[in-house]
Amino acid sequence: MYLTKKKIIRLIEKKRLYVRPLLENSQINEVSLDLRLGTDFFVSVQGRDAYINASHNHSEYGDIDIFFQETRRRIGETFIVYPQQTVLASSLEYIKMPNDVLGIISVRSTYSRLGLSLTSIVQPGYTGCLSLELTNNNKNPINLTVGSCLFQIRFSQISGSQNYFSRERKYICQVRPFVPSFTNDSELAQLNNLWKVENKKK
Repeated sequence: MYLTKKKIIRLIEKKRLYVRPLLENSQINEVSLDLRLGTDFFVSVQGRDAYINASHNHSEYGDIDIFFQETRRRIGETFIVYPQQTVLASSLEYIKMPNDVLGIISVRSTYSRLGLSLTSIVQPGYTGCLSLELTNNNKNPINLTVGSCLFQIRFSQISGSQNYFSRERKYICQVRPFVPSFTNDSELAQLNNLWKVENKKK
């Protein structure tokens, strides 16, 4: 079950849920909290390499940064997301989640109707600005306003309490978006070792 407006407000008042800046009380809806588009972006661009390498195999294609261009806008400025383009963004708000609450992120229906998509979760205990992976599925460019209430988060109570910092994580306490990182992915390292054995690689 999702937490209601009354329970969300109670979490904020008891400082179990930290949201800064919370600019308007109207951002708190009946079962969700509206959040604003931040100022920093990584825009997907055509890179020089043949493909984005999300593997530890074939290390000659390993620089993911060349497929993204960093840019920044001020609050109130606009930002265009082109058709079939993926943009890494973040929330304007800095959030600290309770250890027993899970967050489900989605685009607000107004923007979803334009073809903008985003699906993600926020782990219990997470601290930082929320990472957004926006994709324009429309055939037309979409011009967004930085600082607008673009997406929302719904909260779900879980059984027990989780310690977000109990293990090493790739993205932690971030305040702006980061490009994907596969360098220290232990799963990919194990698969790469299997690939080397099968292909008799050194």
